[in-house]
Amino acid sequence: MNLNNQPSVNALAKLFATRKDSLDNHILWINETGDVHLDPLPCGEEETRFEEQHPQMRARLKMYRRGHGYVGKKAAADKEYLERVLQTLSLSWKQAQSESTLVKVNSYS
Repeated sequence: MNLNNQPSVNALAKLFATRKDSLDNHILWINETGDVHLDPLPCGEEETRFEEQHPQMRARLKMYRRGHGYVGKKAAADKEYLERVLQTLSLSWKQAQSESTLVKVNSYS
């Protein structure tokens, strides 16, 4: 999903449905071209280490902790939740385009 190409809740739902909440922590992030990624964070890895490994990262939301229902098929079915996530991603992307530093988001818009 790319935030420059009419992102939708359905596209975000597909992204969330591809992950298993019970397996890993996850990071939702945006690269320099507006592509949205939802990647697993290996057990014990710090968020800052993940940032260092992804220099193309322009913005990211706080880490989704394993087992809390933030990702996976159940999360993908919660349209209200995904609307808030999409709104937050869109606002974060606008901010990231005007700032030179990584935008870190700790709460939803």
